[in-house]
Amino acid sequence: MKRESNLQDDAFRAEVAQWMQANLQGEFEVLRHRGGPGDEDAFPALRKAWEQRMAEGGWTCVGWPTSYGGRDLSVAQQIIFHEEYARAGGPGRMGHLGETLLGPTLIAFGTPAQRERFLPGIVAGTDYWCQGYSEPGAGSDLANVQTRARLDEATGNWIVDGQKVWTSLAHESQWVFALARCEPGSVGHKGLIFLLMPLDQPGIEVRPIRQMTGTSEFNEVFFDGAIAAADCVVGVPGEGWQVAMGLLGFERGLSWIGQQMHFEHQLQLICDAARANGADRRPALRERIAQAWMGLKVMHYNTLRTLSAGGDGSLAREGYIAKYYWSNWHRDLGKLAMDVLGLDGDIVSDDFSRTRLQQIFLFSPSDTIFAGTNEIQLNIIAERALGMPREPRARA
Repeated sequence: MKRESNLQDDAFRAEVAQWMQANLQGEFEVLRHRGGPGDEDAFPALRKAWEQRMAEGGWTCVGWPTSYGGRDLSVAQQIIFHEEYARAGGPGRMGHLGETLLGPTLIAFGTPAQRERFLPGIVAGTDYWCQGYSEPGAGSDLANVQTRARLDEATGNWIVDGQKVWTSLAHESQWVFALARCEPGSVGHKGLIFLLMPLDQPGIEVRPIRQMTGTSEFNEVFFDGAIAAADCVVGVPGEGWQVAMGLLGFERGLSWIGQQMHFEHQLQLICDAARANGADRRPALRERIAQAWMGLKVMHYNTLRTLSAGGDGSLAREGYIAKYYWSNWHRDLGKLAMDVLGLDGDIVSDDFSRTRLQQIFLFSPSDTIFAGTNEIQLNIIAERALGMPREPRARA
């Protein structure tokens, strides 16, 4: 039985690899290994066309149930898909937030009408979502969100005022899922609401943030009397924290396998540069390259241990260390890239192989800040994974 399963997995791996080879060429050839962290604003229109090509081939939302347009692949086959996608140089996914975060959240917490309305566009690669969580005063401390939602008694709609920041690809999205405070006077986890909102409406302004990498994948989003329809509340008003945490649980899962394959490609670029300029003959750099390779393997095997997460986004204990581990590893990889380049790393060039390594160095420190700073991640590990007493918090 085990041998039969292995043969099926091998056949599936070959199917994915063959499809990628047949389709990631021609107009899409330029997308190979593009659109990852620090490069997310590369070729957005073409990457959207790629999403639709994938949808035509049945390769979007592969882990979703077939009743919602997915393939209902086993965990093993989803791992294979992400590995082969990254190995072939598949570009960063424009539909990532819809497919891996919002879609599973609607399947777990949404109404039948919400699933029927929003899931097909994600599967088809035509609808793109951004995440309205972080605010100027509520980044790592998500429970401190101050964006307000008040109920319009006449229509049943929610009127939203406030600001979100570091909103990835908001300027390329049609919709935002946002966390807001709907009960005046509430603090912390209480009194929150999870809303789905179209971005193309009066009362919403999106302003790109230009970074030192030269890219602008992050944005500020301002809400000034924006409207979330009555039927676009996920879960119960006042209990949005449960939905928001379920969504973050879905973030830590199978899609990280593809991220790690992307990291493997970056490490290979560093090795290639070291061989080309002779840096590989320096013992200290060889040792750091070896440590990076070992760290990548540790990261991969720990991710495989986390795949016991439930359908509600809950995490296995091992999953709590993942973000802290990979973000620090990637930051160190950026430093290694610049040390391998040496003085050439200080020169602006049209050589993308060099520019890519510079981008890793410039962007990777943000890994330890977004989605929870290192300090917040350590609190989460201590309190949620290890059950230690909560850190004292100032009273509001």
